[in-house]
Amino acid sequence: MTESVEQMIDRLCAKIPDHPEPGVLFRDLTPLFADGDGFKRTVDSLTDAFRGQYDCVAGVEARGFMIASAVAYASGVGIVPVRKKGKLPRETISQQYDLEYGTETLEIHTDDVPRGSRVLVLDDVLATGGTLGASASLLTRAGFNVAGFGVIMELTALRGRAQLGGHRIRALLRV
Repeated sequence: MTESVEQMIDRLCAKIPDHPEPGVLFRDLTPLFADGDGFKRTVDSLTDAFRGQYDCVAGVEARGFMIASAVAYASGVGIVPVRKKGKLPRETISQQYDLEYGTETLEIHTDDVPRGSRVLVLDDVLATGGTLGASASLLTRAGFNVAGFGVIMELTALRGRAQLGGHRIRALLRV
């Protein structure tokens, strides 16, 4: 029997108990990124889930850059990097959002792709939805259409899906 993508991701994901604090089971996807076949199957699954529905991809800093680069290459489209404040050199727009203990700001360039482009937003994990929700707000304010969200893993107990305004979401593994 062939291993499903979900089973493969779960197998390759390192599980670290009590990190970063007692009672938390941290799920580390870096072994998946390091496994050539696993990473390829992951990228193919995200690419196939949204095929024909986007003009470019947005990668959310930092692990989202790896996923977005691979999906963009596989699809023949470009990338919009969603960066932390102060990292982009030209004109940007910003979106602030709340974290558990403070705030963060994301930025994008305003002129990398044409307004009205359909943008697929990619990241490694959907947790509370704050980062992906802020990314969607930022892209919408810049004049882009959010085509959906693709993530490798969704932590369902944190209910981040509710923060994403009814957009299509493809999580390859839901835990």
